Amino acid sequence: MQAFKFIVSFTLFIIYTCAMQAQELEARVTVNSTKIEGTRTEVFESLQQKLTDFLNNHKWTEIPFRENEKIQCNFNITVNKYTQDENTFECTLLMNSLRPVYGSTYNTVAYSVNDVDFTFQFGEFDQLEYQANQIDNNLVALLAYYAYMIIGMDLDTMAPMGGTDCFHIAEDIATAGESMGFPGWKPFGDSSNRYALLSDYIDGSMECMREFNYIYHRQGLDRMYEVPDSARAAIADALDLLEEANKAKNMTKVAQLFTEYKRDELVNIFEKKGTREEKDKAYEILFAIDASQSNTWDRIKK
Repeated sequence: MQAFKFIVSFTLFIIYTCAMQAQELEARVTVNSTKIEGTRTEVFESLQQKLTDFLNNHKWTEIPFRENEKIQCNFNITVNKYTQDENTFECTLLMNSLRPVYGSTYNTVAYSVNDVDFTFQFGEFDQLEYQANQIDNNLVALLAYYAYMIIGMDLDTMAPMGGTDCFHIAEDIATAGESMGFPGWKPFGDSSNRYALLSDYIDGSMECMREFNYIYHRQGLDRMYEVPDSARAAIADALDLLEEANKAKNMTKVAQLFTEYKRDELVNIFEKKGTREEKDKAYEILFAIDASQSNTWDRIKK
């Protein structure tokens, strides 16, 4: 009987420990190959499955995640060109990750990118393996980079500068990616490429952006359903940090990228709500960051 109790207890311990050490990501991968004609679909089906398994089955950090704490993310990949002889894919990636808002059923976008240089080589029977000290496959580099960016951005919304370690790993991956000759990794090549956006975000002068990211989510959204006026006021006050980030570095698009994937949410926070002072401040700062969305920002004035 004692032996049976021990076995049961040990089994429960193992189950509990595994639950505490769950992988960080719950990724949904979609590969759209409708632009490609005259090619067997098996390679695209294999790609979708291999990417899903790679992202979800790897333990990216030592941080204990419970099963219900996994970060939900979506990888929508459109194949623009496929060269069968070389196993080369030229794709566009639309990716976003979601973060639950405390006290609600609402999920907010924590990170989103539109990567037009998602280019790599992949064969139907290729196996994807990530080794931090030896990255020589561009597809592995791309997936690992975005895995650490997703986790890092999520952690930044939970604690001040919480994602720093993940961002430094992503930076190392970007450095390795540059040596492989694929687009999107070259330093200073494009202010919107993977290397540039990460470099800008973790630059010391952009700590104001990371501070804003934390306040916006923890002191703003996470309190919105309990004390909406106080939460809205916290976001309005923190907009000074977003404005500072927009002015911190010439040509950086970090603040604009935030307003792009938070656009409707930002409007909903202030539209027909808040003080006139809060509305005017929000409108002026958001318009200065992205004047092309003036029609959207106009709704804040109501």
